[in-house]
Amino acid sequence: MEPAVLGGKLASALVAPLVKKLFVPQGPGAGLVDRPVRLARLVSFRGERRTLGEKEVRGLAGTLVSGSLDSPGEPPFPRDEETAVTDALTARLLALGDLDMDDVQAVRLGHAELAARLRRQASAAGSGAGLSADAGYFLDSATEWACLHVLEFFTRRSTFVARTLVAQTRGQAELIAKVDELITRVPRPDAGDTAFERRYLPYVADRHNRITIYGIDLRDSPDRWPLEVAYLSLEATRDGQSDRDPVFGESAPARTDRVPADEVLDKEPRILLRGEAGSGKTTLVQWLAVTTARAGTLVPYVLPLRSLIRTGPLPTPAAFLSAVGCPLSPPDGWTERVLTEGRALVLVDGLDEIPAADRHTTRDWLRGLIHAYPGNRWLLTTRPTAVRADWLAQEQFTELSLAPMGRAEVATFVHRWHEAARAPEYEQRLLDSLRTKRDLSRLVINPLMCGLVCALHRERRGYLPTGRKELYDAALTMLLARRDRERGMGAVEGTELGEETQLELLQRIAYALVLSGRNEMSLDTAEGIVERALPSLAPALGEGGASAALRTLVLRSGVVRRPAEGILDFVHRTFQDYLAARYAVEEGHLPVLTSRAGDSQWEDVIRMAVAHARPRERVAVLRELLARDTPRLTLLALACLEHATALDPAVRAEVEERAAGLIPPRTAEAARDLAMAGPLVLELLPGPDELTETEALGVTITASVLGGEEPDGALAVLRRFRDHPDLDVRRQLVGTWHRFDADEYAGEVLDHLDRTGLLLDCTSPAQLGTLAGMRPWPRLRVSGPHRAEEIVAAVPEPTAVTELNIGENPLLNDLTVLRGLPALTRLTYYDCPNALGLDRLAGLSLAELVISSDDAVLSGLRALTSLTLLSLVPTLPGTALTRSLPLEAPLGFLYLGDRCTESTGLRGLAHWQTLHTLSLGALTTELTVEDWREVAALPGLTRLYLNAAIIRDLPASIGRMPELPGVEELFISGMEGSEHLAALAPRLPGLMKVSLLKRRGHHFAVADFAPLFPGVEVTGVDG
Repeated sequence: MEPAVLGGKLASALVAPLVKKLFVPQGPGAGLVDRPVRLARLVSFRGERRTLGEKEVRGLAGTLVSGSLDSPGEPPFPRDEETAVTDALTARLLALGDLDMDDVQAVRLGHAELAARLRRQASAAGSGAGLSADAGYFLDSATEWACLHVLEFFTRRSTFVARTLVAQTRGQAELIAKVDELITRVPRPDAGDTAFERRYLPYVADRHNRITIYGIDLRDSPDRWPLEVAYLSLEATRDGQSDRDPVFGESAPARTDRVPADEVLDKEPRILLRGEAGSGKTTLVQWLAVTTARAGTLVPYVLPLRSLIRTGPLPTPAAFLSAVGCPLSPPDGWTERVLTEGRALVLVDGLDEIPAADRHTTRDWLRGLIHAYPGNRWLLTTRPTAVRADWLAQEQFTELSLAPMGRAEVATFVHRWHEAARAPEYEQRLLDSLRTKRDLSRLVINPLMCGLVCALHRERRGYLPTGRKELYDAALTMLLARRDRERGMGAVEGTELGEETQLELLQRIAYALVLSGRNEMSLDTAEGIVERALPSLAPALGEGGASAALRTLVLRSGVVRRPAEGILDFVHRTFQDYLAARYAVEEGHLPVLTSRAGDSQWEDVIRMAVAHARPRERVAVLRELLARDTPRLTLLALACLEHATALDPAVRAEVEERAAGLIPPRTAEAARDLAMAGPLVLELLPGPDELTETEALGVTITASVLGGEEPDGALAVLRRFRDHPDLDVRRQLVGTWHRFDADEYAGEVLDHLDRTGLLLDCTSPAQLGTLAGMRPWPRLRVSGPHRAEEIVAAVPEPTAVTELNIGENPLLNDLTVLRGLPALTRLTYYDCPNALGLDRLAGLSLAELVISSDDAVLSGLRALTSLTLLSLVPTLPGTALTRSLPLEAPLGFLYLGDRCTESTGLRGLAHWQTLHTLSLGALTTELTVEDWREVAALPGLTRLYLNAAIIRDLPASIGRMPELPGVEELFISGMEGSEHLAALAPRLPGLMKVSLLKRRGHHFAVADFAPLFPGVEVTGVDG
């Protein structure tokens, strides 16, 4: 008999109460303490809480059996077996107390298996033997039916759910432990790499998290500080992306952007970073290594070239760590796997610190690595003039230059220095000196010199020398004398060497390095130099001789160091150049120096040599430089004048006269070259009186370039031009705002400018915030991620703004906010992919709209019915211009560029009968006969702009052009000089003027094109 059949004969209302009596009442809690509660403790006929005995259980079983026999229908077994069946069922129910399991395990077992367990348990005691087949079936069915109710009873107990969850949790924990054990026994294929990186990254972070601020070696201050304390975030400069001309689609002159130097690799994967000696290049490399290692996003490799070159061939990736002395041994192939996966940050430091002959080999090595392992990030550092500008252009390296420290950076550095040195009482006094003494402020343009000045200022308790040579002399005296004896510290370990002896030995080592074109030498070589010098310098050194003297220099001078085993170098290249120049002058080797003047690595040596030389020797050096008759050496001679405190007036006049061909500069390129001579140029810059407009522009460019290096002096020059009427000069003054403190420059220069024709460019929050303090600017350009609400709120008089140019702004989304500028008549935006809501500007009297982003959204454009000028680059939807452009707008000027007309062509153009100017950019699709028919149908068209790319790349488009007799002016932009323009003249019989705009970097004679347009004025404009 199946349990379901039995259930039909015996109601659950009878079985459930009987089953419930088999178990003791549940206690409080979840029953989770001690060990799991077994069934033997739960049944009511076992344990201390017994409420039923065998007799009572037999009574329950008898009730079940008799209830089945008395139910309607055929009895399930003969009635004479009732007693035997009752005895057997009693035995099975009593067997519940003998099962070694708890209720959770029983439920998991299931009612059928539980019944089978009870049946086997009772059968072992002889119960149920001799029953008929029907009685046996009934007994089995009754047992299963009872087990169903038993399990149902268990699941309703309050402690069951809690115990079930605990059992599941314990089971999961056991499974996890077993899986972890399995993983441990069978490790992942890359587990070795992961384990090594867990050691390597902390090692890199710790090794490079120390920086020496030279000149701080004082008794009460550490000579090495944590990088977080000493690191100063400098800025790097690069040429910014050019603005697109809305008329021609050409690029406007590029602007120079400044970016945080420690963030450059976030945007560009390959960087060539230039910086002067002491500008912080190596410190930046250390900072990037430490921060990257701590973040764990990339694996940094710090590769100083001067260390790599000395070991022979440049290393393969497998030898990266061993080449730099890393004691950790990576798994085989680890570096190659990191590079292959694109997870490496490769920091190659000091291209200028290896001989010029080795740089081509270095470039080949670097190229091979980049091509073999693309997708990684690369940084290469060098001095500015070590390699030409396009040295790594083919490898898509972005070139940046570390900007000199401005006043804000100097103030930050001075504060951190005094904070770390625990000398706050000297901080403000030094800052006051730096602000008031121009000669001193010119020296602290990099972290090296700033650190030296701070240390010297503290050491001398507020006294500072003036002049670069005097400062070096004082700094070396401080470093070499070590102040130990003056402070009563007693003898210092090592051989005693006087200051002059140390200087003599150091300058011989420095000169040997300069002559060899290297920045480090072996200790054996250095010891040989010292050994040859000692007999005349310190004959009474005693035991140890040259070895002891060299060890003293390394341990006590603070000028040279041992960067690796068996290697010696100077703590900074500046000391090497200074001391080498001193020795060259003493030994009469000035001709050797001037013969090397063409090598950029010798520039500082020559300048320092002029500072050390006697007046007659200075004359010889300067005349030799002038005799080469090159702009660079003339500028070098001019720069040397800064160090020539005593000089024949005739020679000084000759240098200044030769420099007159360079000052004032007459081109932008000449102006930038002039700035390379350094801040001394600022004292020589004339103006604005007696200058032509071109010369005035050149002077402002030079001063602008020097603004980051010498903001005070540059600002003094630029301030003189703030009333200049020339538009280009005023544009230059506006464009160099980013090099100065925003508030100060605005007050000294910008707020005095005539606004006519000027567009004020705001890129930083500081500049945007400065707007409120100035007289209104009708034309504004705001670049960078600024919310539209911030832009409108920054304008002091919203009714004064007539033109707004927004660029590179992913935060610009809802254009509705611009309705807060009610006088806005011209709107330009580019690289603003999220800008929406053109239709919401319909309430403005917007006359001109320029959209230069390829991915711009044009929905809502048709609502702007007041437009007279429209310039577009994005691809227009639909099959005709009338599907996208505002039909009711009185357009007079229309520019269509790039892929704009790919799907529309010029179909529908004739709808705008008011057009007088049509400008076509570098289109990617041919112009058809139908397109030109639309152009010919414009009755008022008098000016036509064509990008030269159409003529070069789509010549058939010009061949289809019909006669356009109404066109009087033709403008061709992007000219390279090779274009064929002969087909244009007969098609434009009404021409009166042709303007050829040269593409940047291309030069050609405009007169060569004049015969193609007889009787027409042909002019050219440089790009």
